[in-house]
Amino acid sequence: MAEEEIKEEEQEESAVEKDSKKSLPFLKWIIMAVVIVILGAAGFGGWWYYRTHFSEPPEEEVEQTVQVKKAIWPIDSIIVNLMDNNGERYLKITIQLEVSNEDCISELDSLKPEIMDGLLDLLSSKKYKEIVGFVGKQRLRDEIAIRVNNYLDKDQITKVYFTEFIIQ
Repeated sequence: MAEEEIKEEEQEESAVEKDSKKSLPFLKWIIMAVVIVILGAAGFGGWWYYRTHFSEPPEEEVEQTVQVKKAIWPIDSIIVNLMDNNGERYLKITIQLEVSNEDCISELDSLKPEIMDGLLDLLSSKKYKEIVGFVGKQRLRDEIAIRVNNYLDKDQITKVYFTEFIIQ
């Protein structure tokens, strides 16, 4: 009897093992499917994030930025004596101003006498050491832009170009 009970227990255990072995491949397939779905969702999420945050703007936006054109307002050559060495040094400078809008050019033309007077005052108050070198020229560009922007109502000077810069 003890032997029969042992055989029955072994048969029950082997039946349980067979059932678990049959369900084990099925469980593997379910786990693999879940992993594939998770990886696919993560890949799609990464692609979408990259596309919305790091991709180039559509061609329509690029064309719109190209259409915005800034205008240049030239100023005649200006010759001034510098402050150092009893006025023995002089500066000859030709300036061109980049404006944010073409409509601003008519406003600049109407204000030309005031702008020229302000530029003459600014340039004649400089010393040689203040305007020589790259840093000095950059500072002078900034001061010119600020001075001219004070005269304008709506549009602003975006950049100052020196097309001629002679100190003698």
